[in-house]
Amino acid sequence: MTTQKPTFNTADTVARVRGYLEGLQARITSALEDIEGPQSQGGARFRSDAWRRESGSALQGDGITRILEGGRVFERAGCGFSHVSGPRLPPSATQHRPELAGAPFEAMGVSLVFHPRNPYVPTVHMNVRMIAAGTGAAGTDAAGQAGQGPICWFGGGMDLTPYYGFDEDAVHFHRACRDALAPFGEGMYPRFKTWCDEYFYLKHRNEQRGVGGIFFDDFAELGFEQSLAMTQSVGDAFLGAYLPIVQRRMHMGHGEREREFQLYRRGRYVEFNLVWDRGTHFGLQSGGRTESILLSMPPLAAWSYQREPQPGSPEALLTERFLQRRDWI
Repeated sequence: MTTQKPTFNTADTVARVRGYLEGLQARITSALEDIEGPQSQGGARFRSDAWRRESGSALQGDGITRILEGGRVFERAGCGFSHVSGPRLPPSATQHRPELAGAPFEAMGVSLVFHPRNPYVPTVHMNVRMIAAGTGAAGTDAAGQAGQGPICWFGGGMDLTPYYGFDEDAVHFHRACRDALAPFGEGMYPRFKTWCDEYFYLKHRNEQRGVGGIFFDDFAELGFEQSLAMTQSVGDAFLGAYLPIVQRRMHMGHGEREREFQLYRRGRYVEFNLVWDRGTHFGLQSGGRTESILLSMPPLAAWSYQREPQPGSPEALLTERFLQRRDWI
C-alpha cells in the first residue's frame, strides 16, 4: 500500500498551513505591541478586522487584517493574513507559468509592512505565501487541466528599507536571512539575495528600494514539504532579523530635517508598490480586498521635483552606499 503525498488543497494540509500562518501573524503583532509599550505611555495596539468574501464575489475566502496606527514607535504597521480562491489566475501570476492561464486557484499567505516613526528606524516588508492552481484548486476544474492535480508553489522573503543607513543593521538583517535559508542549501541565500536586489528595483528611477534581503517566487523545487519548511523558516526568522534593529534605533534623536527626508523617501516606497509590485497587482487584478492590499502604504509621504542631496551629507550617503547592490556578509 502506497502513501499518497499531501497536496496543497487537501483538508489536512490546508488546515496545517493555515494554522501556521495565523500563528505567525499573531506572534509578530504581539511582538510589535511589546515594542510599542504600555498604552498608558502612548503605546498603540493592533486593530483586527476579520473579513469574508462569499461565493459570487470575484474572490471567495476570508482573512484577518491587523493594523496599528499612530503608535509610539510605529506610525503605521499592517500585517494581513488571507486565504482566498478564485476561478482564474490573474495575469500577474502566470508570467512564468503560461500553461496555467485561466486556471482556478487557491492562495494563502501573510504579508506585512511596518512604517516606523523615527527616521533612523528602517521600514521593513515580509511576506510568505502559498498558491495552488489547476484541477482541485478553488473546487473547480481548470480548462485544459482535466485529470491533473493542482500545481503548488511558494513565495516570500523580507527586505529592509532604511532612510539613514547603518552598516551593522544591513549586516545583521542579511545574516538572519542567510541563516534562515542555510538548512535548505548553501546556494539559497546568494540566489534569493540576488533575486531580491533585482525585484526591489525602481526601474523608472534607476534605484534600489533599500538594502535588500531575500526574495523568492514560483518556488517548488524542493518538493512540497521541504519548500513549505523553507517558507516557514523565512517567516520564523523575521522577528530576529528586524526587532534588534528597531531597538537599536528607536530612541535616536532627530529633527525636522530627518523627518522631511523620511517622508520624501517614503514616496519611493509608494512608487514601487503601485507601479512594480506583483503582489499588489495580483490582489487588484484578482478582485481582492483593496483595504487589505494597500495596507503597505505609509500614512504620509512626499515628493520633490529633481531633489538632490547635499554632497557629503547623511542623505547623500543613503544613495551612494546603501541603495547599491552589494554583498553585506
